[in-house]
Formats: sequence, C-alpha cells, structure tokens
Amino acid sequence: MIWCVEDDKDIREIEIYTLRSTGFEARGFEDGKSILEALKEEKPELVLLDIMLPDVDGVSILKGIKSNVQTEDIPVIMATAKGMEYDKVQSLDLGADDYLVKPFGMMEMVSRIKAVLRRYESSKPQQVYKLDDLVLNEDTHMVTIGDERISLTLKEYEILKLFLSRPGMIFTREQLFMSVWGEKLLGDSRTIDVHIRTLRQKLGSYGDKIETVRGVGYRLEA
Repeated sequence: MIWCVEDDKDIREIEIYTLRSTGFEARGFEDGKSILEALKEEKPELVLLDIMLPDVDGVSILKGIKSNVQTEDIPVIMATAKGMEYDKVQSLDLGADDYLVKPFGMMEMVSRIKAVLRRYESSKPQQVYKLDDLVLNEDTHMVTIGDERISLTLKEYEILKLFLSRPGMIFTREQLFMSVWGEKLLGDSRTIDVHIRTLRQKLGSYGDKIETVRGVGYRLEA
C-alpha cells in the first residue's frame, strides 16, 4: 500500500489513480493529522509526502516517522516545491529516500517509487518467526497459520512479533506498552489487555499459547 499525503485534492486523486492503474494499492491523505493517526494502526509500503501541508508540515512528519522505532523502516519520498533547495537537503538529512520536485510527471513518480522499493527489498534481510504452523514474515508483513492468512492490526502484529522473538520470556504490561506503543504506560492497562484478547481470538488454538502470568504480564509458551 502506497500512501499519498497531498492537500490538493486534484493532485492527490491523480496520484492515487495512476498508482492503482499501474498495479499498486494506494490511499490518500489530505493533511498531516490524518496520516499520523493512521500510522498508529497501519504500516504502508511507502509514503509519498508533500512538504507543504495545511497543518503539520511534511518535514516534521518525516522526522516523526524516522525517529519512531515502529515506523523508521518505512520508505519516504518527499514532494518539494521547485527551487526549495533547503527543503530537499533537510529531508534527505532526516532520512528521506528520494524527492520529487513539483510539478512532476506521474510516470516519473511511479518510476521513483519502484526504484526506492527495489532498494529496500534488496537491502532488507528476510526475517521469519515460526511456532509450528504459525508464521510471521517481516518481509511481507504477513501472519499465516498453515495456508490461512491471519489479519492483524499493526499493534497486534507488533505484540505477536515480540512474543515470537522471545518465546518463554515474561513481558510486563509496561514492557509491552513501551515496546509496541513507544511510550510509558500511564494509568490502567486495559489497552494491553484488550489487544491481547483480540490477538488470542484471531490466532485460534495458537492464542491459547499466550499465557497470562498473574500479577506480572504475559508470555508465549516456549
């Protein structure tokens, strides 16, 4: 899924139409607030990010993406105004993978996106976590049980990855929240408990392997 962050509706719709017509899944966002909210639940393959947005500017969004351990590996292509050399340099310094200078052609956009995705695929080692027939593939962000694909939210996926990476280890609710949400747990722990409950339901019989350690937290049976 390619995310296009562009406040001009006409440009955004052309970008999405072009990407879909060339075989990509695409989704549009009109401002910074909407993409920041979406990133809490989903993880795109790549973000095409306009610098000039009506609320949060693109450079600030880029900085947030690249400074968060949960999103730092998402490729980002910045869209900059013609002549804004400082914006281009700043974006590249903050971790942008490429930039497009407005106005740009749609085929150039597609070509740049494909090139960045190829670089990421060739440089990224495939990481697979397994527990019998339960498989989590970081390369494709897919979770399967046998031949069945399991649909998880981003937070459920990250919790499961953490469990599979350290089977048998007990995680406190505070540790889980810090690892998955990237911040300290404040107040009650119902958020963690709700996500664990829905994860167990989606995993079927494998959900029973996520044990509650009373008064401490959770662990995955080794």
